[in-house]
Amino acid sequence: MKPKLLLIAAGGTGGHMFPAQALAETMLERGWRVKLSTDARGARYAGGFPQGVSIEEVASATFARGGALAKLTVPFRVLGGILSQLARMAFDRPAVVVGFGGYPSIPALSAAWMLRRPRMIHEANGVPGRVNRLFAARVDRVACGIWPTALPQGAQAVDTGNPVRRAVLDRAGAPYIPPGDYPMELLVIGGSQGARILSDVVPAAVALLPEGVRRNLRIAHQARDEDAVRASDAYAAAGVRVEIAPFFVDVPRRLSEAQLVISRAGASSVADISVIGRPSILIPFAQAMDDHQSANARALSQAEAAVVIPEKRLDAEALAGQMAAILDDAPSAARMAANALAAGKPDAVLRLAALVEDLAGERS
Repeated sequence: MKPKLLLIAAGGTGGHMFPAQALAETMLERGWRVKLSTDARGARYAGGFPQGVSIEEVASATFARGGALAKLTVPFRVLGGILSQLARMAFDRPAVVVGFGGYPSIPALSAAWMLRRPRMIHEANGVPGRVNRLFAARVDRVACGIWPTALPQGAQAVDTGNPVRRAVLDRAGAPYIPPGDYPMELLVIGGSQGARILSDVVPAAVALLPEGVRRNLRIAHQARDEDAVRASDAYAAAGVRVEIAPFFVDVPRRLSEAQLVISRAGASSVADISVIGRPSILIPFAQAMDDHQSANARALSQAEAAVVIPEKRLDAEALAGQMAAILDDAPSAARMAANALAAGKPDAVLRLAALVEDLAGERS
């Protein structure tokens, strides 16, 4: 008998693709077949998926980008993606369809709804995105990464937490070395697409740190290509060693070696930081829809595992003060690391996989 098929649909950012990858890894281990439905942009983030995952590119589009002419074509491109998915599902019917958000998940979820296939969505943030909000009452379950999540009426919500990739789980609870008078690792991540404000403010803040702290820093900074030279020059002027790249494929390793993490408060980043257990300074993205990154950061802030600086209050002096307070106080940094670890949910992917299998069993 052919193994059951799980169809995963996800959009083109790390926040959607990383939890999707975590579920794919687990379901393959449980003997399922797994397909990923995404668009060309999402396929660029699919390099970490296991080889056993079949990747299907489908047509999709958003009204949020492009000019007037591009916006006119959006409905036709989405319709084309839905028709393509209907044909594919008729040929190879999925046992369950799981959407992780983003416009590329619309075709698969729409086709699953039309064919009455078991389906659910995973919402990573405390406030759902547009696509997940649209489908929340049209799926059998909504798995929530942040609890509680503000969902539309009629949604069948389940608290699962945000699943993390196997590379993160392999580093879960890695021993933390508190800061001291020796080389210290600072990791700066602005989500899978970088963050310009961090490239402007973090180097300036590093320059304001006491010389005794600054001379020990080894910095890895994820920055957009257009910001990399400016950030590199600023770090060089501050006299610190830095490695800058638009995307680090080994973030789990870098997290496990870091004394401090400065990050946006994307759901996947917050989950990775907590499962590995590291002190952090979180700067929620001010333009995030419904300020969902502030909701994401709340749990680590309340656990005294992270310092949260709203973007409107972020400047070099404020950031340098918080960095120095953590890097100059080893016992406090160690407590923050322990608190972050206690707040993590390393079993989130197992909870999500159990929901998939329950849905398949209910309809079989």
